Amino acid sequence: MNSSSNFASAAVAGATVNLAESVESAGTDEPLVMIHTDATILAPESAADRHKMAARAAMLNGPIFPTLLKLAIPTMSVLIAQTAVNVAEAAYVGHLGSAPLAGVALVFPVFMLMTTMSNGGIGSGVGSAVSRAIGAGRKHDADALVFHALALAVIFGLAFTAGALLLGPSLYHAMGGENEALEAAVHYSAWLFSGAIPAWIVNLIASALRGSGNVRVPAIVTLAGAVILIPTSPALIFGFGPIPRLGIAGAGIAFTTYYTIAALLLLRYMMSGRAGLILKFGSLHSSYFKDILKVGIPSAIGTVMTNFTVIAVTGAVGLFGINAIAGYGTAARLDYVMIPLLFGLATAVLTMVGVNVGAGDVARAKRVAWIGGFTGAALTEVIGLVVALFPGLWLHMFTRDPLVLPVAETYLHIVAPFYGVFGLGLVLGFAAQGAGQGIWPLLGATARMLIAAGIGWLAVAKFGAGMPVLAAIVATSFLATAAVSAGAMFYKPLWKAAARQ
Repeated sequence: MNSSSNFASAAVAGATVNLAESVESAGTDEPLVMIHTDATILAPESAADRHKMAARAAMLNGPIFPTLLKLAIPTMSVLIAQTAVNVAEAAYVGHLGSAPLAGVALVFPVFMLMTTMSNGGIGSGVGSAVSRAIGAGRKHDADALVFHALALAVIFGLAFTAGALLLGPSLYHAMGGENEALEAAVHYSAWLFSGAIPAWIVNLIASALRGSGNVRVPAIVTLAGAVILIPTSPALIFGFGPIPRLGIAGAGIAFTTYYTIAALLLLRYMMSGRAGLILKFGSLHSSYFKDILKVGIPSAIGTVMTNFTVIAVTGAVGLFGINAIAGYGTAARLDYVMIPLLFGLATAVLTMVGVNVGAGDVARAKRVAWIGGFTGAALTEVIGLVVALFPGLWLHMFTRDPLVLPVAETYLHIVAPFYGVFGLGLVLGFAAQGAGQGIWPLLGATARMLIAAGIGWLAVAKFGAGMPVLAAIVATSFLATAAVSAGAMFYKPLWKAAARQ
């Protein structure tokens, strides 16, 4: 489950100091004590402003790979802890039986739709807009974008809460949920998505911070959430002391409670001025929404397509029975785990590409994209090969049910070796978003949907294909997405348009 938490005020004051340290090796004469605004040039008013300018100089002039790592490692490190929460929670639910486990598998694609849309969809639009404003020295615009991101968080969060309550039961039934599994899915979903608005607030504000080069505060928020939720979820699920046994609803309650607290604390921090970016309430302007949504909407549609793909594949697997759904959901959860593991790197690439595009250095932006893409491919391919050879390392954390394991093992044997191309495609897609172009990730998601959801569903429903064929089709969809994202790097009009922004 995506997780965050409150943060220590002493730690956040130096949120971007890690990048400031890299300026010494950047070899630049750029005056780091100046902030450019729309109308004038002013001296920085705070230490946070000076740190932000130091971070900008490192992204524009520092060595690419070390600077990427300085941006990526804090986020990647805490997302490993977040992944531990995901794994632990699924393991807890697995102890309740196969029906609750299947219920979680039914809700999981919809939950990940919200997570990926708020972080990698609309969140990418926020991060891209902020990073390009920072690169061009438009501090006032960067601050204004934070308030507009907050407005979007409330709108989209409300939509997810209403959608889950009104449409969730029908959707989970259409995906193959029946009887106890369907009841578990509906109960879990209601509590989980009641926290949609605060979750969106946390994720979009974190995207704005990462877009400015401030990676430490979002990392602290996420890490603290993992620390809190690992013991809290089982306490609510199984009961502990005076806490009653709440079953599968306990996991959703823990999520909603945490995000409500985290959102309030993060908003207070943004209004304090310590972040470099400042949240100021005022009038809304269409130009700022346009700057966010020209990247965010295509990217968000892409996340919808990606999660629809998983839902459709889950529905196809549902034709094999409830045990098959549990097996596929357990195995495919690792596909989703690749996303948070890559997210730190991908958002670092988005930020550096955006800052360099904003400053007019398109050639350096493309170098950043390729270096980040191949780094992501190497990371995920190692994981994929290990799990393909030894699927029990992953699956046995959740279940040893002999009726569930065969489907899960088949899926990982075939799909996991293609995690490297999945990683390459995802990171290069974020690079295109950083350049202000959201259409390419959308095209990649479309290719994946047509192959995995379209051809995969037909293969099972109309031609009686089994799990090996369906898994091979899913793997092919990863290849198609990577090919589209790589194509964006060679499409000259994309980069010419970026240079004119």
